[in-house]
Amino acid sequence: MNSIATTDDLSAAGLERFDCIIDVRSPAEFAEDHLPGAINLPVLSDEERARIGTHYKQVSPFEARRMGAALTARNIAHHVETALSDRPKDFKPLIYCWRGGMRSNSMAMVLGAVGWRATLIKGGYRTWREQVSAGLEAETPWPVVLIDGQTGTAKTKLLHILASRGEQVIDLEGLARHRGSVFGGFARAEQPSQKAFDTRLWTQMRELDLQRPIYVEAESRLVGRRRVPQGLWDAMQAAPRLVIDAPVQARARYLLTAYPDLADNSAQLREAIEGLKRFHGGETINRWLELGDADDFESLAAELVEAHYDPAYDRARQRHQRGGAETILKTDALDDQSLDDLADRITAAAPSRHAQPARG
Repeated sequence: MNSIATTDDLSAAGLERFDCIIDVRSPAEFAEDHLPGAINLPVLSDEERARIGTHYKQVSPFEARRMGAALTARNIAHHVETALSDRPKDFKPLIYCWRGGMRSNSMAMVLGAVGWRATLIKGGYRTWREQVSAGLEAETPWPVVLIDGQTGTAKTKLLHILASRGEQVIDLEGLARHRGSVFGGFARAEQPSQKAFDTRLWTQMRELDLQRPIYVEAESRLVGRRRVPQGLWDAMQAAPRLVIDAPVQARARYLLTAYPDLADNSAQLREAIEGLKRFHGGETINRWLELGDADDFESLAAELVEAHYDPAYDRARQRHQRGGAETILKTDALDDQSLDDLADRITAAAPSRHAQPARG
């Protein structure tokens, strides 16, 4: 039998050479992070992997390997008969496990025996993780333009409008599944792991054109519980900022439009307001609860914006002094037409290309 081919070219073009990327690690490992587009065909389940590991340490390494071989063979046979049963004879899969060891080799040997041209990732998932970390932490001159502004100024919606026009956009809140406010928390979607967030970010960033602006919403270093990598954070700190300036009432109305679930989750709304007790007195909290109970959501949103979010925004700006130039974009409204106009003004105000720093 021919030796199994390996690769460490995990660029987008390198991955596109394969018909399928197969992650043979356990479901829990796959859930934490995996290569973009990979499918999970585990050779050992979470329970099987834990059981074999315990047997290896407490009973006998030889018996553990024998158990593992039997389980692996059965699981691979199942995948060949089910998930891979319709693959053509010229099928070219890319296979990986944690470090390119026994699990991925076992799968590749069986698929090779079928006649499929299997390739292994040299070093397994660890190689991918190393490449992601190196790319995100590198001193790359990312041409970031920050979309800034206080809560409710439709910054995320503006990013989406810019993306629909073909502009380069990084939506950190979308990648981190965290909208970062009382209003945005109602979806209660679990955030990806830090590794998965990094993978999502790097998969997008490595395809960007450094000669064109990259629009990013101004964020803190942590988006929920996920950390913005150093390379991008440095670029954000130095980036020019386009600050959306809109009246409080326009922002309150926009928040109700952007987060219609505000009015549909009274228990969660009460929980969110009560979570602000450490910042505000009982009288203020009770008034906000009464506004929520009375379904006066626009007044509630306006008070939260003025009393809580605007002061927090001002404090954050003082802590994170940025070096980039600032341009104020005023608007009286945040309806669809106003946002389209703002998007026009953003692209007109952003630099068409960034001067690249001298190398040497």
